[in-house]
Amino acid sequence: MVESNGSLGPDLSGLKIEERSRNNSRGRKPWRTIILVVFGLALVIMAVVMLRARVPVVEVAAVRPGGDAGSTALLNASGYITPRRRATVAAKITARVVDVYVDEGMKVTEGQLLARLDDSDAQSRLLAARSQRDATAALIASLEVNLANAEREFRRQEDLEKQGYTSTQALDLARTTAESLRAQIAATKVQVLAADAQIAVAQQDVDNCTVRAPFSGVVVSKDAQRGEMVSPISAGGGFTRTGIATVVDMDSIEIEVDVNESYIARVEPGQRVEAVLDAYPDWRIPAKVRTVIPTADRQKATVKVRISFDKLDPRILPDMGVKVSFLAAEQASGQVPARAVVPREAVREAEGKSVVLLFRDGQLERRAVSLGAARGTDVEVTAGLSPGDQVVVKGPAGLHDGQRVKAK
Repeated sequence: MVESNGSLGPDLSGLKIEERSRNNSRGRKPWRTIILVVFGLALVIMAVVMLRARVPVVEVAAVRPGGDAGSTALLNASGYITPRRRATVAAKITARVVDVYVDEGMKVTEGQLLARLDDSDAQSRLLAARSQRDATAALIASLEVNLANAEREFRRQEDLEKQGYTSTQALDLARTTAESLRAQIAATKVQVLAADAQIAVAQQDVDNCTVRAPFSGVVVSKDAQRGEMVSPISAGGGFTRTGIATVVDMDSIEIEVDVNESYIARVEPGQRVEAVLDAYPDWRIPAKVRTVIPTADRQKATVKVRISFDKLDPRILPDMGVKVSFLAAEQASGQVPARAVVPREAVREAEGKSVVLLFRDGQLERRAVSLGAARGTDVEVTAGLSPGDQVVVKGPAGLHDGQRVKAK
């Protein structure tokens, strides 16, 4: 077949790929590679983040010193710090507060002035009583003058009666006048004594306007302010205070706990006790039972026990929560003393041995331990741990030695 250009065969020039199109297809290959690399890096980063997020979270506790290794806890109880001597100092009268001389936390001594009340009315009554006594006492002098004159008149009448110059009636009249004046003087002296008693009452009213500390201690509450009304009874409702301040004798602080009556037989006066304040969980305070109150609470089925500290400390404050362990007698000689105390939850069983998981720098370490006697929710450790170590108390199942974990 002959084409129009005079050549033989078909014209294949239309199938030619232009050089520009070939260059464009070659330029798209590097961009595709970059996209794949970026996608791969994103997958790797997501995998690392997911692996980190799957690090187990555990709860750890500090290993405490063994403390008194010679005793075992027979009974645990909880209670509060209470003082034997605690008083809300109030006024004996109803009056307005003029000044308050104490504040919370201030130490006071017995008899120290705490507050002063308005004593203007009491002072007026005291002045009136004194004036009445002075007026009554002044009458005595006048009566004594009249008595002296009556006694002279009686003696004259008596002489005249002996001489026959006067009648018996005149002598009797003179005698009666003298005796009457003596009786008036005696009655007036009694009235003076009564006036003195009224003065004492008025003076007591004045003294009642000063409020003093009943004993030495620390002011823990300031209940009234200057200008407020105070009263020994709540007669004025919310507008009248019934107390000035609350004073606590810090030397009388002790522990008060309620013991279930089923276990009260384990408690006896003088028994050793170990106390732990809620505010200081690592501080074990030695104490002893002071007394067992000889009555039970039928509603709670408990008996109240009071415990005295061996030594008081300024950190021990009234109304603090406290947990106590009543200790048994000394253990038999030769028993290994407790080196440390850990929560019972921290101890695990592995291959027939007692082990714990130590937390160190975000990694677990399995440690075999030797256990002693139980102390309530804790257990003694005689070997394998030292005070201050961190042990795992709670965590997910399957924790193992060398595993990376996070502490809660």
